[in-house]
Amino acid sequence: MIKKTESLPCVVDKNEEMRFNHTDIVCRAPSTVLDISDQGLTNLQTTSTYLFYEEGSSPTVLDPNVSTFYVTGPIDSTTQLEKIQPYPRKWDSYRMHHIKEIKLSSDPSNPPCMVQHNASALVFSVAGYTGDFFTDFYDEFIPLFITINSVLSTRDHVLVISNAHDWWMWKYGDLLQSFTKHPIINLYNHTTTHCFPSATIGLISHGLMDKNPKHPKRLPISETILSFHALLQKTYGQNQNYTSIPLKSRPRLVLAGRKRAIGRLIMNQAEVKKIAEEEGFDVIEFEPNYATSMRKAYELMSSSHAMIGVHGAALTHFLLLRPGSVFMQVVPLGTQWLSEVCFGILAREMQLEYMEYKIGVEESSLVEKYGKEDIMIKDPEALLEKKGWSGETMELYLKKQNVRLDLVRLRGDLKKAFVKAKAFMEREG
Repeated sequence: MIKKTESLPCVVDKNEEMRFNHTDIVCRAPSTVLDISDQGLTNLQTTSTYLFYEEGSSPTVLDPNVSTFYVTGPIDSTTQLEKIQPYPRKWDSYRMHHIKEIKLSSDPSNPPCMVQHNASALVFSVAGYTGDFFTDFYDEFIPLFITINSVLSTRDHVLVISNAHDWWMWKYGDLLQSFTKHPIINLYNHTTTHCFPSATIGLISHGLMDKNPKHPKRLPISETILSFHALLQKTYGQNQNYTSIPLKSRPRLVLAGRKRAIGRLIMNQAEVKKIAEEEGFDVIEFEPNYATSMRKAYELMSSSHAMIGVHGAALTHFLLLRPGSVFMQVVPLGTQWLSEVCFGILAREMQLEYMEYKIGVEESSLVEKYGKEDIMIKDPEALLEKKGWSGETMELYLKKQNVRLDLVRLRGDLKKAFVKAKAFMEREG
């Protein structure tokens, strides 16, 4: 039979809900995972702490032409149909609008099987903000890692991916293949039917602020992120020799830019690069985009000793740094909390030397338009408490704001970063 449980409400702190009701990491609504078990289709709910999971298996036939899994084991006499969008962010209506539904049916008139698998299917979608490096990892790869290493740790599995374009599969093909020993099934333009002994639909995301989930099968986030980094190293870091860097060379600093992005540009980036070089760094400017090779990005980041950039998706590349490296996040006005939950927490858990450069009012381009006394400049936290993390405030602080860094103040932070980076280079190569 198909057993359905109503979705649990979003579990958040009331103040955070008021201020950041659009933000995924605060609003830890339960991910939905369906497991085709020996009792039919079971709807599983996860909160930030607990996973309700029912073991079992039931043969299924996947017909990609209609995005449907048919249960072929013992079923109820009444045909039942369940639908799910296999993407973690159930509360984000904009993203969920782009997620194709996967249907699960007990209709006995299922299509004939063309390819038989001995491994279970793990099904998920990648159609949120496809190509955004932050969401590719925080919505897809980290939840995929959590799911496989918790409830599926004892199961062999085949990845079945919905909404994946060819360029996305090309970019992340090596990483995807590191999760399974079987060929990956991309439902995009796929027509062959497949049979599986069982299937799990959806991924588990327990919220990045939840450092110590209580469910016995799930690791604390510190262990999760270090293990995930080890997977990235295994995937992309083969035959890389860090000790070949001469001890007298300069520590390498990656300066992540946003020239192709909207908002949060460093208006004096050339000067920032110059003073970083004066403080002893070998500076590499990095302007990643959706077509940037993962292998080349890993080669750059993992051979560097420090990274600096303004809050934004490109900073997600900190996941490719070696533990012990220096990571400095430039925090624009109105983004203190967001900067912390998106990057600060995980950077510390990954054992990076994490630093923040919080800009002053004079360093924000917003002061030119609104003046120092406007509440959005003088007290961004008060404005966010009043209006929440809405489309209006997102537009203001993330898209309309650029930064011109105070070179004197920044130089002081770069001196500290250099000491840490130099020590790391001498220790680790």
